[in-house]
Amino acid sequence: MIAIITGDIVNSRQVADTKKWLSVLKSALNIIDKNNWEIYRGDSFQLKTRVEDALMQAIYIKTCIKTIKDLDIRIAIGIGKQEYEAEKVSYSNGEAFIFSGDTLEMLKKEKVNLAIQSPSADFNEEINVAIRLALTFMDGWSVVTAGIVKAALENSSLSQQELAAKIGKTQSSVSEALKRAHFAEVKELDALYRKKVMQLDSK
Repeated sequence: MIAIITGDIVNSRQVADTKKWLSVLKSALNIIDKNNWEIYRGDSFQLKTRVEDALMQAIYIKTCIKTIKDLDIRIAIGIGKQEYEAEKVSYSNGEAFIFSGDTLEMLKKEKVNLAIQSPSADFNEEINVAIRLALTFMDGWSVVTAGIVKAALENSSLSQQELAAKIGKTQSSVSEALKRAHFAEVKELDALYRKKVMQLDSK
C-alpha cells in the first residue's frame, strides 16, 4: 500500500505575496521527498509517500504553512493500492488517490483541516476521532509556536537545550512553546497511527 497526501492552502488569497507561501510549501515537500510530489491549480499539491510516515509528514507540512500569518492547510491522506504509476503523481491512479481526493472534498464541506481514509472503516473511524481532537490545538498554533514545532520535527534527534541553541531561543521558551503546542500529544498521535496502520497493512 501507499499513501497519497493531497492538500490545498486555506486563505491563500489573503496573502498578497503568493511566492512567500509557495516557496515554503516547495521547501517542505522537498525535505520530505525530492521527486514524488506535484503542485497544481496554484494552491494545491499531491505527494506520494510511505504509509507509516504520512501522518507526521502531513503535520510537518501544516507547521510549515502556519509559520505564515493567516494561513493554514487542508490535508487529506488516502491509504490504499496504486493501480497505475505515471511520470507525474497527479496522473497516477488507484484507491489511495481516490480516497485522498474524496476525503479532501469532504474536508472542504465539513470545514475540517485533516483526515485519513483507508479501506478499513474501523481504522478510519478510530484515527479520525484522534485527529479531530488534535486539530483542536493544531489549528490554533500561532506563527511562533508553529515555527518551534517545525524546528523540533526537523531536529528530532536534538534535546530541547540543543534545539534552543540552534534556533537562538532559551530552553525555557522552547519548552513552554512545545507545551502550548501539545507536542507530546502530537507524537503520541503519530505513535498510535503507526501502530494502527501497521495492523492495517498486515490484514
